[in-house]
Amino acid sequence: MRQLEVQIVELPAMRVASALGFGTEPEMQASGIINEFAKKAGIELDFTTVRMYGFDNPTPSPGSPNYGYEFWLPVDESVQGIAPVEIKHFAGGTFATTRFTGLSNIGRVWKELAAWVEESPYSFGSQYGHGLEKNDTPFEQDPEKWTFDLYIPVSGV
Repeated sequence: MRQLEVQIVELPAMRVASALGFGTEPEMQASGIINEFAKKAGIELDFTTVRMYGFDNPTPSPGSPNYGYEFWLPVDESVQGIAPVEIKHFAGGTFATTRFTGLSNIGRVWKELAAWVEESPYSFGSQYGHGLEKNDTPFEQDPEKWTFDLYIPVSGV
């Protein structure tokens, strides 16, 4: 097993536009919703400057192919929600994070990051209920070329 490179970072508080998809491929559904919202709101989704965060919501259930996925697009105070996109406030917090490439690796890397937290002087943070995924590459590219940062909330040392 390779050595996981982990950093502890503070994510700032953010005002975000939130899009939720549900089904067998909710990531693509939520991505389409947030892309349409960005067009209507006049926001250019340039992956060199704009960062979107996402997470399962709700998480997959055993025996069901359906689950939810929520995307967050950081926005300033001038941006208003356009249904079905809602504006939410993220309080920020301390996270253990790691970077990797390739969608097929996401499950393995989530497990490795959780194991890293368990073996570290940190504990799983309760200030925020779930981890976050940040994809730095456009969805039009080959999924095995996508670059992700995973974030698990942590506390203490």
